[in-house]
Amino acid sequence: MPTQSFLPLMRELTRAYQAMETYSSAHVRALGLTPAQFDIVATLGNTQGMTARELGEKTLITKGTLTGVVDRLVDKKLVRRVALPSDGRCQIVQLTAQGEKLFARVFPLHLAHMERAFARLSQKELNGMTDSLQRLHSVLDEAKAR
Repeated sequence: MPTQSFLPLMRELTRAYQAMETYSSAHVRALGLTPAQFDIVATLGNTQGMTARELGEKTLITKGTLTGVVDRLVDKKLVRRVALPSDGRCQIVQLTAQGEKLFARVFPLHLAHMERAFARLSQKELNGMTDSLQRLHSVLDEAKAR
């Protein structure tokens, strides 16, 4: 089988994602949240809330997992489900006052934690990696559309 020139890239993308996830998750857990809970709280922060569909699109959480994570956040009184005024069958997930306080406390702490790792890269490196990943995203979206 011929060597595929993209395999080293795939391997490094996977390894970089795993390293980032490990670094991030350890900090999130130290803040008292699971990564999925943090993802939802961070996504809902500074918003009026969103539907489960919107929340699923903006996070990396699958629909089946999302329901359980939101249920646990409701139990912790960090989020609530509110009927959408224009369609009572649809619900919006919103942070509660307690959830807003949590977001205001943990989001800046986590950003600072992540910044410590990324601070070792120059702005030129950050821009180059961002451009490259945006290009890869575009190429994969085009391939998916075919």
